Amino acid sequence: SVENLNMLDQNTNATSGRRRRRDGGSESRRSARNAAVIEAWPVLNQALPALNVLSEEGLSLIEQNADKILAEVGLDIVDDPGALAVWREAGADVNGQRVRFPVGLLRGLCSTAPKEFTQIARNPQRNVVIGGKRTVFAPVYGPPFYRDFGSGRRYATLEDFKNLVKLTYMMPALHHSGGTVCEPVDVPVNKRHLDMTYSHVKFSDKPIMGNVTAPERAQDTVDMMKILHGADVVDKTCTTVSLINVNSPMTYDSIMNQALKVYAENNQACIVSPFIIAGAMSPVTAAGTMTQALAEAMVGIAYSQLVRPGSPVIFGTFAASMNMMTGAPTFGTPEPAHVLLGMAALARRMGLPFRSGGSLCASKLPDAQAAYESMQTLYPTVMAGTNFVLHAAGWLEGGLVSCPEKLIMDADQLAMMQIFQGGVDVTENGQALDAIEEAGPGQHYLGTAHTQRNFESAFYRSPNADSNSFEQWLAEGEQDSFRRAHDRVTKLLSEYQPPALDLSKDEELQAFIAKRKESMPDQEY
Repeated sequence: SVENLNMLDQNTNATSGRRRRRDGGSESRRSARNAAVIEAWPVLNQALPALNVLSEEGLSLIEQNADKILAEVGLDIVDDPGALAVWREAGADVNGQRVRFPVGLLRGLCSTAPKEFTQIARNPQRNVVIGGKRTVFAPVYGPPFYRDFGSGRRYATLEDFKNLVKLTYMMPALHHSGGTVCEPVDVPVNKRHLDMTYSHVKFSDKPIMGNVTAPERAQDTVDMMKILHGADVVDKTCTTVSLINVNSPMTYDSIMNQALKVYAENNQACIVSPFIIAGAMSPVTAAGTMTQALAEAMVGIAYSQLVRPGSPVIFGTFAASMNMMTGAPTFGTPEPAHVLLGMAALARRMGLPFRSGGSLCASKLPDAQAAYESMQTLYPTVMAGTNFVLHAAGWLEGGLVSCPEKLIMDADQLAMMQIFQGGVDVTENGQALDAIEEAGPGQHYLGTAHTQRNFESAFYRSPNADSNSFEQWLAEGEQDSFRRAHDRVTKLLSEYQPPALDLSKDEELQAFIAKRKESMPDQEY
């Protein structure tokens, strides 16, 4: 199976009890030799053309309307006098916390952002290029709750966080380790970012996201990357991608704005992403929501370029609809898909990488509702040509819950999307004329030479789905997909072995974390 783990060596933990040496030399090399090898797929290649929902005239209209809103209505930048001063110097009209932007100012500033960039991982084989005709899948981000088959819904812990990182590491179709895969509430709020970043570094060797909940926490992330990769590398290369949510409608708060500034100063990538529940935080129409989202995103992208021209940035959008009778967010509905597809086209016109979508749902369990809503979000995400997909796996209950079973179910769908987006093979082997000639009329293809050559790779085989007979399903306990996924999660975690990490860097990271934790009292909120 293409989703099977390529566990070539089961002895990673053999090095854990050995005497640690500060220089990390021979121990690190021995650990690397003994490390388990986990299959990893390259990022998705967008062989199929992007789906468009707006004409050239429609896209131009959205752009003109966004320029009008920015120039006449403006946007608030709250509690950040430094940013207001930067905007005043750049030529914006600053009146209190309200900032208005002359037509053309923002688009000119955004033009210095790179069209694509490479984010490095601690394992160079896991590096990802973000932008162009590529799609990077990253897991769920941000839920305070955790649900699994055995314990139900509860507040997330650091142990849950580590397990999600491990599972993400073991899923070949997830190219990125992500960031706050759940919020570990058993760790003080001002210290948990240290444990989260370390968990990504320790238990995975895929690229990671940084913390944005305070500028000093963003700086901690940068400093940890300097330990891991070297200060010179961090200054010249993207080692983290971080999510900067606009406080829609039309507001940037100081926390997000200052975290953006820290990352841009250090040449680290930010996803500038309006977070919109249409009807409450934007107009109820797709075109109105696109107009507002474009205006909001352009301000943050331009600010990153004022801080450091050429720093990497991703044009982001998160837009959901709502039940107008109850006010509850809804997912997998047609209107947000229109917004997603339209915003992707607007990002392409700006020459910027684009983030949106995922496997989003409002369901409380990984059930039929979760599957339908997730696929109704994931398919337009892939067909939009999205470059960075956050919440690609593990999301439940409108983003309130992370679920390990749904994470591996979603990863199964991501693998299928990767094959689907690869397009149709029209090579000599793909044409299969030799098979048709050999089989002839009325004969099966099972014994042909072509089938034998392609037997193992011919079709995708899901590691989660049950396609066996009814009788076999009965004999195996009539398990539904949730239970089968739970059994697989249990098996995967029991087989998990960490990727090798240089021992001297590990010690330096742990010392940095201990020093930072000792420097401040615990905070509960």
